[in-house]
This record gives sequence, structure tokens and C-alpha cells, in this order.
Amino acid sequence: MAVLHLFTTLCYIFFSSSAALVPPASSTIQPNKCRSYCGNITIDYPFALQHGCGHPGFRDLLFCINDVLMFHITSGSYRVLEIDYAYQSLTLHDPHMSTCDTMVLGQQGNGFALDDWRSPYFNPTPDNVFMLIGCSAKSPLFQGFPGKHLPCRNVSGMGCEEYYGCPAWSLAGRKRAGTVYGSGPPECCAVGFESIKVINLTRLDCEGYSSAYSLAPLRISGPGEWAYGIRVKYSAQSNDGFCRACEATGGTCGYGSDGVRQLCMCGSMNSTSNCDSAVKSSSIRSWSATESLAGFFLFTSIWMTINQN
Repeated sequence: MAVLHLFTTLCYIFFSSSAALVPPASSTIQPNKCRSYCGNITIDYPFALQHGCGHPGFRDLLFCINDVLMFHITSGSYRVLEIDYAYQSLTLHDPHMSTCDTMVLGQQGNGFALDDWRSPYFNPTPDNVFMLIGCSAKSPLFQGFPGKHLPCRNVSGMGCEEYYGCPAWSLAGRKRAGTVYGSGPPECCAVGFESIKVINLTRLDCEGYSSAYSLAPLRISGPGEWAYGIRVKYSAQSNDGFCRACEATGGTCGYGSDGVRQLCMCGSMNSTSNCDSAVKSSSIRSWSATESLAGFFLFTSIWMTINQN
């Protein structure tokens, strides 16, 4: 009777364990635990608010404070006005940036500068103009002046000649410079980001700056109607393919604890490729465990048979 009881118990353990270890037939769509919202802005790949979500090059970048989305980089913090996922761009606002109505001096503005490891992922758009105000004659902008050609130029039809007509310019008591600079550099120098790579007011020895971007194909009559802010193009580079494959199999894109390696999060499992491979790997491990139990059960059955005889 004791042997029969042991046999019954082992059968129960075997079939219970086998049922628990049977792998799912296919991967299922998991809820995207990384998608979130801040105010009226959707936060989705490659961006994220949660650690481990999104693209590793975009980590520790966005913060939601009282329903206001902030973008934080080396040069400072900016309010995010919009994220355009279709055109892969975001629009930033620096509260210490001059506009047509207000001029902020004293090197208070953030400008725009990135850590080297982030620079492959972000770049102000080519139609974004930076107008540097009150730069000294010793500024790197004017090295070699007047013999050397200045980097100052219009960008997408926007520049200092138009900006001189803004109310803020006259209210601040700045002099209006013409096209001929005379003995010194201009009071305002408009540049594209690509020409100098970093907008750092201290390094450039400038008092302030303004930034505007094109609203083409809309026709803008003057600087009073310009869109002031910094429009930044972002790119996840070649890793977009990884994320598409991950999402196509029901996963959510993220990264590992090292902050570098990309992961496809598949519910309770993670994969370095996609959720189908994660399920397959889990199936192999599950059936391996089942086979081990079956082997143990067979050995026990043989042992009991021998002992009964």
C-alpha cells in the first residue's frame, strides 16, 4: 500500500509540473508599459520617462514635472512644446531666450550643447537660426575679422537684418547695425547650428541669443510672426529595425541595466532580438525541464517494480 501511495503521489507531481511547464503556442501582444503621457504630449519610443524603456541613447533625457515635459542636456533644461514622431523632431523652449518682444541678456540663455555620446542622436534642424546678440570682438565668431569672412548669414530667410526691427531690440537700447560693420563686428550674428556645432554663450562671449525655425510652407511677413524656439531633429540611427521587429512580435523596446544593450521586453521575459525568439528559448527550457521530470518518473517506476518483486 505504501508503494502504491508513493506511485500516486509521483504521478500527481509529474502531471502538475508538466502542465505548468507547457510553453505557450505563440507570443501574445503585451501592453506597452513604456508608453506614457505628460500633459498633452505622448511619450513613446525612442523617448521614455521610465528607466529601462526607450532607446539607450535617449535615456535620462525627459522628465515630467507637474504635467510639464522637460528636456535636459548639458547646456540646460528646456520645456518640450511638441514631439513630432512622423518627422522625428521635437520643439524646445528656453525661458531665457530672446524673442521679438523680449530681450534677455547677461548670458542667461542655455544655448544648445550636447554631450559627445548624445550628439549622434540630436541636431537642430537646418532651418533653425540662432541669432547671437552682443558678442564681443574677441568672440571665436569673429576671429580673423575683418579680413576673414564672418559666419553670420540668413537661415531659411531669417536673420539679424529683420530681427533688428523687433520691438525688443529698440527697448533694450541696442544699436542697429547695417550691412557694413565698420570698425567692429555686428551687434547680432545669425548662424546655423552646423556652422559652429555648439551654442555656448560663455564660450562665444555673447550676451544673449534668440532662436527661430521655419514654418514653411507658410508665408511669414516678419520677425514678429517667426516661430521662436529650438527645433531639434532626432534619430535612433540603425536601431529602428530592432524596435520594429520587437514591436511586430508583441514586445516593447527598452535597454539593459548597462544602459547600452537594447532589449525587447516580452511580458515576464526579455530578448536581445524579438519576442518570438524569447518564446522559443523559453519553450526549449520548459520542455527540457519536463523531460527531466519524465526521466525521474521512469526511474522511480522501475525502482518500484523491482522492489515489488
